[in-house]
Amino acid sequence: MGTFGNLDTSASNSGLEAAATIGSSSATSLSTIRGLPHVTLTYAQSLDSQISLRPGQRTTLSGIETKAMTQFLRTNHDAILIGAGTANADNPGLNTSFSHDGVSIVGLAEQPRPIILDPGRSWREEKCQKMFRLAKAGVGRAPWWLICEYPVEEEGAVSPTDAKRDEERIEKIKAVGGGIIKSGNYGNRDEGVEWEKILKAMWDTGIRSVMIEGGATVINDLLRARNQHLVTSVIVTIAPTYLGSGGVVVAPPRSMPDENEARLSQTTWIPFGQDVVMAGRLAPKG
Repeated sequence: MGTFGNLDTSASNSGLEAAATIGSSSATSLSTIRGLPHVTLTYAQSLDSQISLRPGQRTTLSGIETKAMTQFLRTNHDAILIGAGTANADNPGLNTSFSHDGVSIVGLAEQPRPIILDPGRSWREEKCQKMFRLAKAGVGRAPWWLICEYPVEEEGAVSPTDAKRDEERIEKIKAVGGGIIKSGNYGNRDEGVEWEKILKAMWDTGIRSVMIEGGATVINDLLRARNQHLVTSVIVTIAPTYLGSGGVVVAPPRSMPDENEARLSQTTWIPFGQDVVMAGRLAPKG
């Protein structure tokens, strides 16, 4: 398959190939037929369904083997999307370190586009220097800032100070070759964003596949009953650890009090190093 660092992923078993197939954008899906990108929802969690020790704290869960799988999957998607809170906390590169020959990482043509979902305009791009540095060096793509039409509570409630800040941020993004996508309305975190409009806007820019990697607000919003039909595949890394109470949990809002909120089909379970990876398709609720 290739390498990541010193790890040779060519020895991966058929289960990994199945996971890669489920997460690959090369397979035709109903979403792409409808003019929406292939959506792979992927994240790492503890045994107690937590992805972080506390809000805003970067917490490493994946082992080197499952990190290598993630790098490979990134080469098979046009974009990676994370929320502004995760971007502010992690200073992510949102590129891929995968190598076909074990010497050089893949070129820009196989690098995914970083997308920062920021409906509340809370992204602090100065905390994402790695992403901008990679873009300037030509080894990663420049980020796109994805905001909603109406950012908070009231329609059009953007102060002159916020508008000036937006202009400064956009100028910095464009300076490294990035851009802005504006789509959908946004009231508050409990209501979530209008995912179908957002994904359609991404499709219109040429994005045919996207890996959505977090954080919990983004994941839980996508797993709401009204959004499940938009998710093509789910890949979850389960680390052999309990984080304990008080962490950040993946648990979508329950739409019916006496029913499971979601169930996967076509599941594959893959022991991978010390972790286990589960890959499957999300069957829409209802």
